[in-house]
Amino acid sequence: MRDGGPLQRTGLALLLMAAAAGARPRPAAPADQPRCNVVLVACDSMDGRLTFFPGNQTVDLPSINFMKRHGTVFLNAYTNSPICCPSRAAMWSGRFTHLTESWNNFKGLDPDYVTWMDLMEKHGYRAQKFGKLDFTSGHHSVSNRVEAWTRDVNFLLRQEGRPMVKLTGHRKQFRVKETDWQTTDKAVNWIKEEAVNFTQPFILYLGLNLPHPYPSPYAGENFGSSTFLTSPYWLEKVNYEAIKIPKWSSLSEMHPVDYYSSYTKNCTGEFTKEEVRNIRAFYYAMCAETDAMLGEIISALRDTRLLGKTIIIFTADHGELAMEHRQFYKMSMYEGSSHVPLLVMGPGVREQQQIPDVVSLVDIYPTMLDIARINVPQNLSGFSLVPLLYEKAESEASPRGPRPSWVLSEFHGCNVNSSVYMLRTGKWKYITYSDGSSVLPQLFDLTADPDELTNVAVKFPVTVRSLDKILRSIVNYPKVSSSVQEYNKKQFISWKQSLGRNYSTVIANLRWHQDWLKDRKKYENAIEKWL
Repeated sequence: MRDGGPLQRTGLALLLMAAAAGARPRPAAPADQPRCNVVLVACDSMDGRLTFFPGNQTVDLPSINFMKRHGTVFLNAYTNSPICCPSRAAMWSGRFTHLTESWNNFKGLDPDYVTWMDLMEKHGYRAQKFGKLDFTSGHHSVSNRVEAWTRDVNFLLRQEGRPMVKLTGHRKQFRVKETDWQTTDKAVNWIKEEAVNFTQPFILYLGLNLPHPYPSPYAGENFGSSTFLTSPYWLEKVNYEAIKIPKWSSLSEMHPVDYYSSYTKNCTGEFTKEEVRNIRAFYYAMCAETDAMLGEIISALRDTRLLGKTIIIFTADHGELAMEHRQFYKMSMYEGSSHVPLLVMGPGVREQQQIPDVVSLVDIYPTMLDIARINVPQNLSGFSLVPLLYEKAESEASPRGPRPSWVLSEFHGCNVNSSVYMLRTGKWKYITYSDGSSVLPQLFDLTADPDELTNVAVKFPVTVRSLDKILRSIVNYPKVSSSVQEYNKKQFISWKQSLGRNYSTVIANLRWHQDWLKDRKKYENAIEKWL
C-alpha cells in the first residue's frame, strides 16, 4: 500500500491530532449539559469485517481507523435484512422486517412513517438529510420487484450480468463516484455554512451509494449492477498479498438455495483465481473511496470545532459477498453479506473499545433517541447501544431490561427462492428457510469455521432444536413465509393485469431477457402453472 494524496494525508493528520488527546474514556455528559449533535454516515454494501482484524489488513481505511482509535467498533453488527430497502426500513423504523412487512426493494415503509429523525426534530434538533435514503415503498426497477414476486416459480433464469471489474481514470483521480462526492460536498458545506451557527443540536444523515457495484450496460436492456469499478488511485490502497481467495463448494454440493442465488447472479460459470482476486481488490478499493468521504465529514467537523460536540456513527445497510460462496452482491446470510460495519465516536464514548456483543441495525432507532434524551417507544425491536458505548448499567437505558443475546435477520426478496431467517447468538449462526422443514437448515460454528464452509446442522441436532425454538419465540416464521408467498402472488397478478396485451413483451425484456427470450413459452407457462 502506498501513501495517497490529500485525502489520505488529511486522515493521517486527524489521527495525529487526536492521538495527543490520549486514549482515555471520556465521561458521558450529565443530563443538564447540552445535548450532542449526531452525524450518521450510512454507505451501501460494505462488509463489516473490513473494520477489524484480519479484514482490515486488505485495504487502507484511515477514517475508519481514526474512529476505532478514538471511539468504539462493534465486532458483530448485522443487517436485519440483507438488501437495500428492507434493511434501511429496519434502521429507520427500529422494527424487524416482518413487523413492518418490508418484504423487498419495492415494499418498504409508508412515506409518513415516524422515524427517529422525525422525533429528534420534534424535540428540538435541527435535522438534515443528504444522499441515499431508500426506506420507503415504490422504488427500484420493475425487474427487481418482478424477480422477487416470482421467486417461487419453477424456473431458473440469470438476472444479472457476470461480475466484472473496470479500471477508470488515472493515479491521481480520487473522485470516481462523482454523485457520492457531490452529496458529501453538500453535507460538508452544510456543516461549515449552517450547522456551525446553530444554537440547537443537529442531526445530520449522509447516505452514500458506494461501495455498491456499478451498473453493467454491457449486459443489455434492463441490466443490473455487476461491475466493480475504481481508479488506480484507490487500487493502490489495496494490499493484494492480503486478499483471501474464498473456497467454493462444487455446484453439486451447494445448498439448494445457494445454488439458486449463484445461478441467478450469473456466478455458476468458470472464474479464474485472478478474476476473483481482482473483483475483491476492486471492491476493497471502492471501500477505500467510501472511507475518504467519511473522512471529509470528520474533517469538516474538526475545522468548525464541532468534532468534540458531535457523536459520529458509521454503518452500512448490508455487506458484499465479493465472490465468497460463489456469489457477489448481498441477499445472503453469510458473513460477507449480513455483517455490517458499526463504529461510534464522540463525547462520552469509550475510546479504543471493541464490543463483541451481537447488535443490529434496528438498534439505531433507540440509540438515536437515547442520545437525544427522548423517551424510547416500547414497541421497538431494537435496544439502545448507549449502555455498551458508555458502560452504563443496562437498566438505565431500557426499562425493557437487558438486550437479548441474539440478533435476527430475515430475507424475502429477489435472487433467493425462499424466505430466509437467521439467528446469530454466541458462536452459532442458525439459518432456516420457508416453513422450517421443506428446505434443509444450516448451522455454522463461527469460532471454528469463520468462513462458513461446513454446515454442522446434522451433527448438532440439539443445538438446532434449541435455536429454532428461540427463533420461533421471536417470529412465527412459517406463517410469515406463507404471508410473503400470498403477497408475491397478489402483487404479480395485479401487475400482470395492469399491462394487458403488453404483458408478454414486458416480462420477456426484464433483466432475465437473455435467458427468457430463448424459450418464451416455457417460462410463461411456468408462471401460469404457479398462478
